[in-house]
Amino acid sequence: MNIRQISDLNTPELYIYTGISERQLLTINEPNPGIFIAESFKVLERALTAGFKPISALVEKSCLPTLKELLEKKADLPGDFPVYEASEEVLDKMTGYHLTGGCLCAMERKELYSPEDILKNSRRIAFLENIMNPTNVGAIFRSAAALGMDAILLTRSCSDPLYRRSIRVSMGTVFQIPWAFIDSKEVSWPGDGIGLLHDHGFKLASMALRNESVDINDPVLKSEEKLVVALGSEGEGLLAETISKSDYVIKIPMFHDVDSLNVAAASALVFWELK
Repeated sequence: MNIRQISDLNTPELYIYTGISERQLLTINEPNPGIFIAESFKVLERALTAGFKPISALVEKSCLPTLKELLEKKADLPGDFPVYEASEEVLDKMTGYHLTGGCLCAMERKELYSPEDILKNSRRIAFLENIMNPTNVGAIFRSAAALGMDAILLTRSCSDPLYRRSIRVSMGTVFQIPWAFIDSKEVSWPGDGIGLLHDHGFKLASMALRNESVDINDPVLKSEEKLVVALGSEGEGLLAETISKSDYVIKIPMFHDVDSLNVAAASALVFWELK
C-alpha cells in the first residue's frame, strides 16, 4: 500500500471523497459502471467479499492496522494502492460529521443484474416503486436479506442502493442480495414490467390500503410458488395502475386508528410473513 498522511483538506486526490456528488460518482465512467463510497469496516468487508474492487481508501490514523488487515485478507491490491491517513479532527472537518466507522473506501461498481436474471433465479422478490429516501431503501434491503427474500427489483426513480447512506443503513446487505432496476428504455413500469413478472410465473402482491385488500397472514399468499411484494413511495404509496393490475392487494391489520406504517417497518412485517 502507498500510505499518504493527509493534513490539507484541499488535497486533489481527496476530491473523490469531498467534492463529487453521489449522482456524479454514479455516472463518472459512463457508459461503464461508476463509483461508490463504502463507509465503515463492516460495509467494506461485505463489499470486498462480494467482489467489488477498491480504488483508494481514506482512514482515521488509529484504524490503519484494521484497514491493512482487511484489505490484505480480502483484496488483490496493486503495490501502489493509495491509502490516505488523517487524524480524527481532519476527517471530521472533511466529512462534516464524525466518521464512526473509521474509514471510507472508493470502489468500482459492477454491471447490474438484469431483471430476467433476478426473475429466473428467485421465488420471493421485493419490489420498490419510487422510494426516494436512501434510509428507507437501505433499511428495506437489510430486512429483505435478513428475512428470507431472494432478490429486490426497483424502479429507477428509487434512491440508488449504492448511495453511501443506503449502503450504511443496510449494513452492507446491498452487496449480499441480488437486485436490479426493472424499468429501462425497452421496459416501462408498470405496464411492461408487470407483464414481465407474469411471463416468469410471478404473482404481484401490492401493499395498499384498499377495500379489496387481504391480510398479510392470508394462507393463499404463502401458497403462491412465486410472489413479488410491491412497496410504494413514502408519501403517495403505489401507483394506482400498479395496484389495479396486481394479483393481490395486501394490508397489515392495525389498531388505535393508525392507518399505515413507515415503508421500511411495513417491509419487515410482510417479508417475515411471506418468506
